[in-house]
Amino acid sequence: MFVETIRQAKRLIVAVVGFTVVLLGTLMIVTPGPGLLTIILGLSILGAEFVWARRLLKRLKRTGSQIASSISDSFFGPDSRSASDSKSGSNAEACGAPKSADAVPGGPH
Repeated sequence: MFVETIRQAKRLIVAVVGFTVVLLGTLMIVTPGPGLLTIILGLSILGAEFVWARRLLKRLKRTGSQIASSISDSFFGPDSRSASDSKSGSNAEACGAPKSADAVPGGPH
C-alpha cells in the first residue's frame, strides 16, 4: 500500500512538472524564448511516466527530421548528401596535394 502511494505521488509530480514545462513552452512560442525546445523538454519529462507522451515525442522527432531533410534538399539539392559520401581519395588529395611523385616539381623526369 505504501509503495503504491509513493508511485502515485511520483507520477503526480512528474505530471505537474511536465505539464508546467509544456505550458511554459507554449507561452514562449508567442513571447521571446525557446518555445519548441521547452515543449520537447516537457514531453520528455512526461514521457518518463506516460506512454502517450513518448509516442508524441517520437512522432515530433520523426516529423522534425523529415522537415529538416526537405529543407536541406531544397537548399542543396537531393543528391548533396550522397555526393559528399561518395567522394573518393585521401584527405591530402582534397587539400590539393599531388597524387604521385611524378607531379612534384624537381621529381623524377
